[in-house]
Amino acid sequence: MTRNQRGRLTIGARLALSNTAVLATGGLVLLTLNWLSVRDLLDANRSLLAVVPTLPAESQPPTTGSPPTPSQLPPAPWPSVPSQAFEAFRDTVMRELLARSAFLIVVIAALSLLAGWWIARRSLTRITQVTEAAQYIGETNLYGRLALTGPHDEVKKLGDTFDTMLDRLERSFTAQREFTALASHELRTPLTITRTALEIPLAQHRVPDDLEPALRRALAATERSERLIASLLALARGESGLAHVRESDLADHVRTALADVRDEVEHLKVALQTKLGPAPVTGDATLLDQLVLNLVINAIRHNHSGGTVHVTTGTANGRSWIEVRNTGPFVNAHDIPTLFEPFHRGADSHRTGSGLGLTVARAVTHTHHGILTAHPNPLGGGLTICAEFPTLCLPRMSSALVGAVYRDRRSPASPLG
Repeated sequence: MTRNQRGRLTIGARLALSNTAVLATGGLVLLTLNWLSVRDLLDANRSLLAVVPTLPAESQPPTTGSPPTPSQLPPAPWPSVPSQAFEAFRDTVMRELLARSAFLIVVIAALSLLAGWWIARRSLTRITQVTEAAQYIGETNLYGRLALTGPHDEVKKLGDTFDTMLDRLERSFTAQREFTALASHELRTPLTITRTALEIPLAQHRVPDDLEPALRRALAATERSERLIASLLALARGESGLAHVRESDLADHVRTALADVRDEVEHLKVALQTKLGPAPVTGDATLLDQLVLNLVINAIRHNHSGGTVHVTTGTANGRSWIEVRNTGPFVNAHDIPTLFEPFHRGADSHRTGSGLGLTVARAVTHTHHGILTAHPNPLGGGLTICAEFPTLCLPRMSSALVGAVYRDRRSPASPLG
């Protein structure tokens, strides 16, 4: 019988077994009452039963082919059935009745179990659609809707309530992301002005020696704020969906990222090793650039002097992937989930980042319907992070299209499978 992940029976199985149990219990009660009724009827009418005596040969009527005359019949009344013979007759009848009734109950119970299971599965089909939708729809794709069809019953009401809840959540998350993006964008202008006002006197050596350390600290704080705002903008965009979709290759994104971090690699004395195979993907190229850059920078900064960073791209089973592996401090497997939390910085990092690098990488991966995994290296310390993507990353879909995909949820061409 079908069981869920916790080992308990599913609702369909429980409904089928419950119907079978009710039918079997009713059948046993009916069998008991029928068996007692037949027994009482036999006892009450035992006087009506008689046996036909065996006539001796000389008393047999002539076999002339004509019916016997009344004078040729044995005398009436016939002798009654003896008590011992009646008891044997009654026990035989009751045993046969019990055996045949029990066999019929078993057959009917088995048929009712199959029928109940079939009816339960048909009745719970739309509930299965709600479950699959709840598993698929998340923070990065709240645009999905069930759009259930069929009679306006309890299941239809559940689906409509679920869609209404998603409408409220989508409005809330959209407002939050828009506020984050607008606030970050508005903060960039004053920070740029502040940085410029600090860089010009420092570059022209017009700052007194006693004030120069303070101005340089202020300039460094301003640059950190700019990086933080840039990361917040990338995070807000990564969580908002795919705006510009085109074909690209993860290997090309890696080459672009390596060119951007060349100075930092030389400063930290980290060796880069690459094995770039074709990894085609359809998605937002800007977001994918940010994803790859964040993974590479994370591997460089969370490393030790003279360490190495391995970057590999390729395809397998219809999915494109990028793997970034680095040396560095030992990472506990239990601490890996916290690495993807916002504003988390490793204990041995250079603290030049905003603490949003892996958070942005996770958001971009989920927006592209990908999977981001991380695990510590068994030898030498460090971390291995792998991002897998379907070769086709769809942009936002309308509610009607999502509902159609759910209704055909097992189709091999479905992007949700």
